[in-house]
Amino acid sequence: MELSLVNKRVLITGGSRGIGAATARTFLQEGAKTFVVSRGSNSLYKTKSRLVQEFSESQIEIDECDCTNPDALIELKRRVQDKWGGLDVLVANVGDGTSVDDDLPDSKQWEKTWKNNFDASLYTARIFLPMLKESKGCLLFVSSITAMEAFGAPVDYSTAKTAIAALAKNMARKLAQEVRVNVVAPGNVLFPGSSWDEKIQLDPNKVKKIIKSNVPMNRFGKPEEVADAIVYLCSDRARFITGSVLVVDGGQTVGIF
Repeated sequence: MELSLVNKRVLITGGSRGIGAATARTFLQEGAKTFVVSRGSNSLYKTKSRLVQEFSESQIEIDECDCTNPDALIELKRRVQDKWGGLDVLVANVGDGTSVDDDLPDSKQWEKTWKNNFDASLYTARIFLPMLKESKGCLLFVSSITAMEAFGAPVDYSTAKTAIAALAKNMARKLAQEVRVNVVAPGNVLFPGSSWDEKIQLDPNKVKKIIKSNVPMNRFGKPEEVADAIVYLCSDRARFITGSVLVVDGGQTVGIF
């Protein structure tokens, strides 16, 4: 399927591993240029090293950026503008599901989770929106199925991810003539270093039972499978889709109403 993404300018936040890194690779496969950022870990540079083995280095840019810091995002915007002169696609993928099981986390924990899972996406969208308006581009937020239903996930994390979906839907209506805005809500995705990877190390049998009892497809999702959905929604093939939340969860939410 031709997605018309050749030479499109794509910025991916939270792109050093997992869904973000897989999304960068999928965009590159379609001929896009990618600017991958993360807070600045060795994973970011390892990801670039892997990508340049497959694709032209001229297609790939990386940088460190704390997306919870508006000043850092403004500086990133300047670098993207200097490098490319504009932006066609923004994938806001920063998030952190680490929290506590409290029925209502205290203010310090709530603020931390909200900052990493909502504010980071809000600030990124706000700062890069003028560039997307100029190109009539696409904005895609990565949320979670915890935004769709109450699965027993941390309350602060679920609430923040729900807020992202609400933000996207409202933006999509107001920006329909200028920028398409969509959300992908992944289910349980497994990759090295993920929270599920850590849980498997601790109790593989317990995790196996959880997946078997909750996911009709009886397996974890792969980052590449979520990336395919993201790239499709950002392509011309999805040009009449805006304000949508695409669930990628192996059927986990199918029977929940």
